[in-house]
Amino acid sequence: MKNLLEFILNHLVEHPEDVEVTEESNDLGVLLNVKVNPEDMGRVIGKQGRIIKAIRKIVQVKAAMDNQRVRVELIEDLEPEAQD
Repeated sequence: MKNLLEFILNHLVEHPEDVEVTEESNDLGVLLNVKVNPEDMGRVIGKQGRIIKAIRKIVQVKAAMDNQRVRVELIEDLEPEAQD
C-alpha cells in the first residue's frame, strides 16, 4: 500500500523529493501518514478535498483486495514563522 501511495503522490506533486509516507500497523489495520511540501498541499487536497478523497479510495480498494484495512492521513507540517 505504501508503494502505491508514494507512486501516486510522486506523480502528483511538484516536489516529489519531499514526499514522505510512514506506515504504522495496529489491531485496526494500517495507518499511512503522508507529509508533502507545503507548496504541494493544495495539489494533494484538491478542490473541496476531491483529490485526497480519490487517493484514499484507491488505496482502500487495493487494501480490500488484499483483505486489509487502511487509513490515509495527510499531516500538515507547519513551519515556524521567521522572526525579525
